[in-house]
Amino acid sequence: MGARVGIFRYGNDDPLYPQGWQLDIEGAAMARLTLDDMRDLDTVDFRGGVPLTYGIDNWQFKLGYYHLSSHLGDEYAINNPGSLDNRVNYVRDSFMLGVSWYPVDFMRLYAEAAYAFNATDGAEPWEFQFGTELSRPGITGFEGSPFLAVNLHLREEHNFGGDFTAEAGWLWRGHTGHVLRVGAFYFNGKSSQYQFYDDSQQQIGVGMWYDF
Repeated sequence: MGARVGIFRYGNDDPLYPQGWQLDIEGAAMARLTLDDMRDLDTVDFRGGVPLTYGIDNWQFKLGYYHLSSHLGDEYAINNPGSLDNRVNYVRDSFMLGVSWYPVDFMRLYAEAAYAFNATDGAEPWEFQFGTELSRPGITGFEGSPFLAVNLHLREEHNFGGDFTAEAGWLWRGHTGHVLRVGAFYFNGKSSQYQFYDDSQQQIGVGMWYDF
Protein backbone atom coordinates (compact mmCIF):
# COMPACT_ATOMS: atom_id res chain seq x y z
CA MET A 1 0.00 0.00 0.00
CA GLY A 2 1.44 3.33 -0.97
CA ALA A 3 1.11 6.51 -2.97
CA ARG A 4 3.01 9.10 -4.95
CA VAL A 5 1.62 12.63 -4.66
CA GLY A 6 2.63 15.86 -6.36
CA ILE A 7 3.35 18.74 -3.98
CA PHE A 8 4.57 21.41 -6.41
CA ARG A 9 4.20 21.90 -10.19
CA TYR A 10 5.49 24.54 -12.58
CA GLY A 11 3.92 23.89 -15.96
CA ASN A 12 0.55 23.01 -17.43
CA ASP A 13 -2.12 20.66 -16.06
CA ASP A 14 -2.50 18.30 -19.03
CA PRO A 15 -3.50 14.97 -17.39
CA LEU A 16 -1.91 12.83 -20.14
CA TYR A 17 1.23 14.67 -21.30
CA PRO A 18 2.06 17.24 -18.61
CA GLN A 19 4.67 19.78 -19.60
CA GLY A 20 7.00 21.36 -17.05
CA TRP A 21 8.40 20.47 -13.64
CA GLN A 22 6.84 18.60 -10.73
CA LEU A 23 8.15 17.67 -7.28
CA ASP A 24 6.57 14.61 -5.67
CA ILE A 25 6.80 12.63 -2.47
CA GLU A 26 6.29 8.86 -2.42
CA GLY A 27 5.85 6.30 0.32
CA ALA A 28 4.82 2.66 0.53
CA ALA A 29 4.69 -0.33 2.86
CA MET A 30 4.91 -3.63 0.96
CA ALA A 31 3.90 -6.53 3.19
CA ARG A 32 3.83 -10.27 2.59
CA LEU A 33 1.29 -12.39 4.48
CA THR A 34 0.93 -16.17 4.60
CA LEU A 35 -2.01 -17.74 2.77
CA ASP A 36 -3.18 -19.88 5.69
CA ASP A 37 -6.08 -18.98 7.96
CA MET A 38 -3.86 -16.94 10.30
CA ARG A 39 -2.54 -14.50 7.62
CA ASP A 40 0.74 -14.16 9.51
CA LEU A 41 3.09 -11.33 8.59
CA ASP A 42 6.31 -12.71 7.06
CA THR A 43 8.02 -9.48 6.05
CA VAL A 44 7.38 -5.86 5.18
CA ASP A 45 9.49 -3.46 3.11
CA PHE A 46 9.24 0.31 3.52
CA ARG A 47 10.06 2.81 0.78
CA GLY A 48 10.02 6.59 0.76
CA GLY A 49 11.38 9.05 -1.74
CA VAL A 50 11.39 12.49 -3.34
CA PRO A 51 11.38 12.43 -7.18
CA LEU A 52 11.61 15.52 -9.39
CA THR A 53 10.19 15.09 -12.90
CA TYR A 54 10.27 17.17 -16.06
CA GLY A 55 8.04 16.69 -19.12
CA ILE A 56 8.52 18.16 -22.58
CA ASP A 57 6.61 17.04 -25.68
CA ASN A 58 6.47 13.21 -25.54
CA TRP A 59 9.51 12.89 -23.21
CA GLN A 60 9.67 12.71 -19.42
CA PHE A 61 12.74 12.77 -17.16
CA LYS A 62 13.12 11.91 -13.47
CA LEU A 63 15.79 12.69 -10.88
CA GLY A 64 15.40 11.84 -7.23
CA TYR A 65 16.29 10.03 -4.02
CA TYR A 66 14.67 7.04 -2.33
CA HIS A 67 15.20 5.01 0.86
CA LEU A 68 14.23 1.34 1.12
CA SER A 69 14.53 -0.90 4.16
CA SER A 70 13.37 -4.47 4.76
CA HIS A 71 12.00 -5.80 8.05
CA LEU A 72 11.23 -9.32 9.24
CA GLY A 73 7.63 -9.82 10.36
CA ASP A 74 7.01 -10.40 14.05
CA GLU A 75 4.82 -13.45 13.45
CA TYR A 76 7.47 -15.01 11.19
CA ALA A 77 10.01 -14.49 13.97
CA ILE A 78 7.70 -16.11 16.54
CA ASN A 79 7.06 -19.12 14.30
CA ASN A 80 10.75 -19.52 13.40
CA PRO A 81 12.84 -19.32 16.60
CA GLY A 82 16.33 -17.99 15.95
CA SER A 83 15.36 -16.18 12.74
CA LEU A 84 16.00 -12.77 14.32
CA ASP A 85 19.64 -13.76 14.82
CA ASN A 86 19.99 -14.11 11.04
CA ARG A 87 17.63 -11.36 9.84
CA VAL A 88 18.71 -9.37 6.82
CA ASN A 89 19.09 -5.62 7.40
CA TYR A 90 18.68 -4.84 3.69
CA VAL A 91 18.85 -1.07 3.17
CA ARG A 92 19.23 1.11 0.08
CA ASP A 93 19.66 4.89 0.06
CA SER A 94 19.77 5.70 -3.63
CA PHE A 95 19.88 8.46 -6.18
CA MET A 96 17.87 7.64 -9.31
CA LEU A 97 17.74 8.93 -12.87
CA GLY A 98 15.03 7.90 -15.35
CA VAL A 99 13.69 8.69 -18.81
CA SER A 100 10.52 7.74 -20.67
CA TRP A 101 9.35 8.32 -24.24
CA TYR A 102 6.10 7.88 -26.16
CA PRO A 103 7.05 6.76 -29.71
CA VAL A 104 3.28 6.54 -30.40
CA ASP A 105 0.36 7.67 -28.27
CA PHE A 106 -0.48 4.21 -26.90
CA MET A 107 3.09 3.12 -26.00
CA ARG A 108 5.50 4.34 -23.32
CA LEU A 109 9.09 3.10 -23.17
CA TYR A 110 11.18 3.80 -20.08
CA ALA A 111 14.55 3.14 -18.45
CA GLU A 112 15.88 3.97 -14.99
CA ALA A 113 19.22 3.68 -13.20
CA ALA A 114 19.78 4.01 -9.45
CA TYR A 115 22.97 4.12 -7.40
CA ALA A 116 22.90 3.37 -3.66
CA PHE A 117 25.44 5.44 -1.73
CA ASN A 118 24.39 3.46 1.37
CA ALA A 119 23.80 -0.27 0.84
CA THR A 120 23.81 -2.93 3.58
CA ASP A 121 23.32 -6.68 4.13
CA GLY A 122 23.48 -7.93 0.56
CA ALA A 123 22.48 -4.79 -1.28
CA GLU A 124 24.98 -3.59 -3.90
CA PRO A 125 25.09 -0.07 -5.37
CA TRP A 126 23.70 -0.37 -8.91
CA GLU A 127 20.24 -1.31 -10.18
CA PHE A 128 18.53 -0.79 -13.53
CA GLN A 129 14.94 -1.03 -14.78
CA PHE A 130 13.54 -1.16 -18.32
CA GLY A 131 10.02 -1.62 -19.56
CA THR A 132 7.02 -0.60 -21.59
CA GLU A 133 3.35 0.22 -21.01
CA LEU A 134 0.66 -0.05 -23.68
CA SER A 135 -2.84 1.39 -23.35
CA ARG A 136 -5.21 3.67 -25.24
CA PRO A 137 -4.49 7.32 -24.31
CA GLY A 138 -7.08 9.75 -23.05
CA ILE A 139 -10.34 9.41 -21.19
CA THR A 140 -11.67 5.88 -21.66
CA GLY A 141 -15.29 6.32 -20.64
CA PHE A 142 -17.34 3.62 -18.94
CA GLU A 143 -16.24 0.88 -21.35
CA GLY A 144 -12.55 1.18 -20.40
CA SER A 145 -9.62 -0.11 -22.43
CA PRO A 146 -7.12 -3.02 -22.36
CA PHE A 147 -3.57 -2.53 -21.06
CA LEU A 148 -0.28 -4.43 -21.03
CA ALA A 149 2.87 -3.64 -19.03
CA VAL A 150 6.22 -5.43 -18.69
CA ASN A 151 9.23 -4.57 -16.50
CA LEU A 152 12.76 -5.95 -16.18
CA HIS A 153 14.64 -5.16 -12.95
CA LEU A 154 18.41 -5.87 -12.83
CA ARG A 155 20.43 -5.67 -9.59
CA GLU A 156 24.17 -5.71 -9.01
CA GLU A 157 23.88 -8.11 -6.06
CA HIS A 158 22.68 -10.75 -8.54
CA ASN A 159 25.39 -10.07 -11.12
CA PHE A 160 22.84 -7.90 -12.91
CA GLY A 161 20.22 -10.59 -13.01
CA GLY A 162 16.97 -9.86 -11.24
CA ASP A 163 13.29 -10.24 -12.00
CA PHE A 164 10.68 -9.95 -14.74
CA THR A 165 7.11 -8.73 -14.19
CA ALA A 166 4.15 -8.59 -16.59
CA GLU A 167 0.63 -7.23 -16.03
CA ALA A 168 -2.37 -7.28 -18.35
CA GLY A 169 -6.01 -6.41 -17.94
CA TRP A 170 -8.52 -3.58 -18.30
CA LEU A 171 -8.29 0.05 -17.22
CA TRP A 172 -10.48 3.12 -16.82
CA ARG A 173 -8.97 6.62 -17.01
CA GLY A 174 -10.86 9.79 -16.04
CA HIS A 175 -10.37 13.43 -16.92
CA THR A 176 -7.96 13.90 -13.97
CA GLY A 177 -5.58 11.25 -15.29
CA HIS A 178 -6.31 8.91 -12.38
CA VAL A 179 -6.46 5.26 -13.46
CA LEU A 180 -8.33 2.21 -12.14
CA ARG A 181 -6.96 -1.13 -13.36
CA VAL A 182 -8.02 -4.75 -12.89
CA GLY A 183 -6.04 -7.65 -14.28
CA ALA A 184 -3.53 -10.44 -13.83
CA PHE A 185 0.19 -10.36 -13.14
CA TYR A 186 3.16 -12.70 -13.44
CA PHE A 187 6.50 -12.41 -11.64
CA ASN A 188 9.64 -14.53 -12.11
CA GLY A 189 13.06 -13.95 -10.58
CA LYS A 190 14.70 -12.90 -7.33
CA SER A 191 12.25 -12.10 -4.55
CA SER A 192 10.62 -8.68 -4.49
CA GLN A 193 10.67 -8.93 -0.65
CA TYR A 194 14.20 -7.91 0.22
CA GLN A 195 14.29 -9.84 3.50
CA PHE A 196 14.52 -12.86 1.15
CA TYR A 197 16.40 -11.02 -1.61
CA ASP A 198 18.50 -14.03 -2.62
CA ASP A 199 15.53 -16.43 -3.08
CA SER A 200 14.19 -17.19 -6.57
CA GLN A 201 10.40 -17.11 -6.86
CA GLN A 202 7.51 -17.27 -9.29
CA GLN A 203 4.20 -15.53 -8.63
CA ILE A 204 0.91 -15.40 -10.50
CA GLY A 205 -2.19 -13.59 -9.36
CA VAL A 206 -4.95 -11.10 -9.96
CA GLY A 207 -5.38 -7.63 -8.56
CA MET A 208 -6.96 -4.21 -8.59
CA TRP A 209 -4.84 -1.04 -8.69
CA TYR A 210 -5.74 2.62 -8.39
CA ASP A 211 -3.11 5.06 -9.68
CA PHE A 212 -3.29 8.72 -8.70
